Amino acid sequence: MKLLRNEQRQQNSPLPVFPRQLYFFYEKSTGVAPFHVVAGADGQFPIEQAAGLLAMHCMVRGQTPLDYLVMVQAPERILKGLTEKAEKLLQAWHLVSPVQLTRREEDILDGVLRNLTNKEIAASLNLTERTVKFHVSNLLSKFHVRGRTELVREAARRTTVPMALPQPPVTQSPTHTLTLDMRQRPAEES
Repeated sequence: MKLLRNEQRQQNSPLPVFPRQLYFFYEKSTGVAPFHVVAGADGQFPIEQAAGLLAMHCMVRGQTPLDYLVMVQAPERILKGLTEKAEKLLQAWHLVSPVQLTRREEDILDGVLRNLTNKEIAASLNLTERTVKFHVSNLLSKFHVRGRTELVREAARRTTVPMALPQPPVTQSPTHTLTLDMRQRPAEES
């Protein structure tokens, strides 16, 4: 029996030989791909293996198979130039749609840019922590980002708010209470 390399098979075989594809299982709610399966030697989707892995993940995470989406990796030749074109479109979109912030959102964003926690921002602006969380959530939505790190990056690119330099975290010093004795003291004799 003679073994053929992939290149020889492609030259000798009338059937095209495709590289093995990866099938990624994405959680719909998070966009995370906790696992993937590799196509069989015949290029077919390995249904038994995939079903076993999917059932196991669902059982461990308390989910259902409907919580997942299966995606296939696209060949490089199809994706050629995709990133560059998407970046150009994104830059054009940023130029025509600047983010409009309220005064309070600018204040909150300034605190986020200075790497302050919600609690520290709330204390500095005399707000509740819940109010700060509300405004941070609005900022994440307006900038179309998922977290504070992405928010800082996008805010630096898209706003005219001056970037504050990161400062060391504010530390709370212990408060001292001064107690005054208001009882009458006898007048001192001179």
